[in-house]
Amino acid sequence: MAKLKITQIKSKNGATKRQIANLQSLGIHRMHHTVEVEATPVTRGMVEKVQHLVTVEEL
Repeated sequence: MAKLKITQIKSKNGATKRQIANLQSLGIHRMHHTVEVEATPVTRGMVEKVQHLVTVEEL
C-alpha cells in the first residue's frame, strides 16, 4: 500500500479542537515534524481536514 509523508508547516494556534485532534492522531506533535503513514481512506480524510496546516507527499 502507498504511504504519505506529512509535514506540519503552519502552527496549530487558532485551529479548532477537531483539527488539533486530527494532527495528534496522525502523529504530528510540533512544527516541521514529519511522519509517514499508510494511505488509507481514514488517514486521507484526516489530512483533508488539516490540509491548510500540512504538506503531503505520496511515497
